Amino acid sequence: MVEDEKIKTTVSPFAMKEGEIKNFDGKDGYVSINQIIHRMNIGHITEIHFKILELVNEFEFMTSRQIYQMLVYKNVDIKSQDKLNNKLEQLVKTKILTRYFFSNEDGKCIYRVYCLEKMGKYLLNSRNIDCKWQPTDNTKPVSMMKKRLAGNQIILAYLRKVKAFDSYTVKPALTAKKAGKVFKANAGVKLTKGKASIDFVFEAVRREEDWQKKLVERMRLYQDFYEDFVQFDSGYEKIPQLIIVAEDEKHMVEIFKEIVTNRIEIKNIKLYFTDDLSQNSTTLEKSLVEFTTDPDTGKYKMNNVEVKLLG
Repeated sequence: MVEDEKIKTTVSPFAMKEGEIKNFDGKDGYVSINQIIHRMNIGHITEIHFKILELVNEFEFMTSRQIYQMLVYKNVDIKSQDKLNNKLEQLVKTKILTRYFFSNEDGKCIYRVYCLEKMGKYLLNSRNIDCKWQPTDNTKPVSMMKKRLAGNQIILAYLRKVKAFDSYTVKPALTAKKAGKVFKANAGVKLTKGKASIDFVFEAVRREEDWQKKLVERMRLYQDFYEDFVQFDSGYEKIPQLIIVAEDEKHMVEIFKEIVTNRIEIKNIKLYFTDDLSQNSTTLEKSLVEFTTDPDTGKYKMNNVEVKLLG
């Protein structure tokens, strides 16, 4: 597998493309639970297959590369990416998992996205593993799937590259108390060094249709959460750091402009930004950005935030 820092691309694989649609790439037809039990009995479906299922259940949508990296992190002996791909193919053929790919006028994307099927839920429930999957989850649009994939990539980058990494939350739930609404960010990471710890909460923004309007709605929920924050709100002992995940550097500027124009800044925190490709660097020390006012011109400028804890 090609290491992150050797990936040569200037466009994030999780960026939105004009006219992009989701294509089914799973198996049609019917597979009975008896057929699956038979495959288990003859050793064609093993514990490693269940480890894959548990990951896809936890993360909802994953690429095969993301599944491989998480299995390696969890010390599952998967041998190679090719071996994993063979197992994923088995799970798709038996309708335990299904998959999709994205395409537009320029062609297909280079990866497939895996998610649960009904048989997968049955197998997880048989082992008392909590599985809230329902068939409508697989009808989510491209933008929601790409936000999830971008969130996964953040988690993988931090657990693989940051020594102070402590734990992750796939979809941290936050409460906007005034609005009386619980909403979920796209990723959460806790860093710990000695007795000090900090929580990062990541909001992935994609250039989907009406993304500016959706950004304003989301930021108002974050305003509600942060400006009324008290200790242990949504389980956080200290106020977490919010980081906006853009598709690219230009998108960061576009997002910041929308935040300022619509007056949806959050008063009691510094707002940090990053983008998808920054996670491919060998170290994440310089992966965060903030916008500050130039004292000479009064204009905003973009500065790298060097965080030694991310080394």
